[in-house]
Amino acid sequence: MASNNDSIKKTIIVALSLCLVCSIFVAAAAVGLKPIQKTNQDLDRKRNILSAAGMLDASKSVDEIFATVDTRIVSMATGQFATDAELEQAGINPQTYNQQAAAKDPALSEALVNDPASIKRRAKFASVYLVKAADDSIERIILPVHGYGLWSTMYGFIALENDFDTIIGFGFYDQGETPGLGGEVDNPNWKALWEGKKVYNDQGDAVIQLAKGGVDSADPQAIHKVDGLSGATLTSRGVTNLVQYWLGEEGFAPFLSTLRSEGAQ
Repeated sequence: MASNNDSIKKTIIVALSLCLVCSIFVAAAAVGLKPIQKTNQDLDRKRNILSAAGMLDASKSVDEIFATVDTRIVSMATGQFATDAELEQAGINPQTYNQQAAAKDPALSEALVNDPASIKRRAKFASVYLVKAADDSIERIILPVHGYGLWSTMYGFIALENDFDTIIGFGFYDQGETPGLGGEVDNPNWKALWEGKKVYNDQGDAVIQLAKGGVDSADPQAIHKVDGLSGATLTSRGVTNLVQYWLGEEGFAPFLSTLRSEGAQ
């Protein structure tokens, strides 16, 4: 006698079979698409670096423009370019190094005591991006920065002119702040306000900051201030904290000072 096609046993077998087949297809798709995802992520990173430096050109591909950018690794402990021996010991390839992942690896990062940017750990090595002139001097430099806002850790890049003080551009490529409020860090009009601002005061302190409300042009410190984000006090404070940290003495300031003393070669 034929078994009942509506039996619980057959229903379970069919359901499990469908789940198995679907799982195989999903796994195969994930594996097959991983190289494409990696390529797109790398392309997006390059685009954001070039955008901060004001180098995007619709007539050229991102890879074509990025070929003019020199990727280097800096030792945060010494404020110098990392040596080949240091990179080999740490197992770092400058072209594939992931600073965000390294910050989560105890072997490649250190816990912070002074932590105004609320990042908890800092990678021992940082990627920096150099754009050079024909005589091999640095025309501009792009630095990675990150820190906590109201809801999220915001990741971005800031580009400086070859005085290592004047800002060319600044922007975040990953943030989860409140749309219409803290999320305005993605607003092109707000990002444009950073161009030409100075990071350091006469004493060499990183004083760039977001003002409460708009910047008063009559303020002697206006060159160090950018309009705050309306209705987003904590996000604004987070942006100030992270740029001052990463461009301060515990961030890239010693490295930038070295470049100045060496004539930016």
